[in-house]
Amino acid sequence: MLQFDERITRLLEEAYLGADFSRRRRVSFDALRPKPGDVIADIGCGNGLLTLELSRTIGEDGKVFAVDPSDDMRGAAIKRCAQCSNVEILTGTATDLPLETTSIDKAVSLQVFEYLDDLASAVAEARRVLKPGGRLVVGDMHWDTTTWFSDNPKRMKIMLETWDDHLVERCVPAVLPPILRSAGFRLDEVKAVPFSCTELHPDGLANMMLHLMKPFAVNKGVLTESEANDWLEEQVRLSQSGRFFFSITHFVITASVPG
Repeated sequence: MLQFDERITRLLEEAYLGADFSRRRRVSFDALRPKPGDVIADIGCGNGLLTLELSRTIGEDGKVFAVDPSDDMRGAAIKRCAQCSNVEILTGTATDLPLETTSIDKAVSLQVFEYLDDLASAVAEARRVLKPGGRLVVGDMHWDTTTWFSDNPKRMKIMLETWDDHLVERCVPAVLPPILRSAGFRLDEVKAVPFSCTELHPDGLANMMLHLMKPFAVNKGVLTESEANDWLEEQVRLSQSGRFFFSITHFVITASVPG
């Protein structure tokens, strides 16, 4: 798995301010349907961008409990939300939330479940903290939907297969719905959010992946530094020559606790 150290936190900070990630947050935000006075858990809050957006819409009578296990990510979230009196940043994980039972109106988790080795426990924990009638929104990629053009498809295949090692569950949108039902949730919607581009944008998802995947592959020993550099530089050249293509589908899963 990736370690969210200071360097990776800075890289994510830049990308998460870009158009691709803003769109992804917005879809989860809309699915959650936050309203003034809501008490919301942001499970795996990362650098706090979604936390901040939620805090603005729930107002002073609401509360966002932002939970993350990473010191660096929590530090970024604390800095971002420093002026938000309705935000509390907490240390915890999706399977061990520092929240009271039936204390939360709504919960959201954006690209967190794919890193968990026990989805059932995470779902049960969300079910525990949510009130009757509460809503859970989980956003994750389905990595089987990845299409990435290269003139060297063998090398690209190696890179994509190696990248799978940074996560635990690559098909969360496919496997999560039955787990939710088994935990007593009502499945409300599974919404596909496709991302595709024919240019390599500095703030885009594809560019972020390039710069995360290259050192990851080198550290895993599947490519040399030179080979990984060639892979990255090829994608830059393809973009410059109008031959770049990247596509992946994000899914937003909405479920609710029977009221």
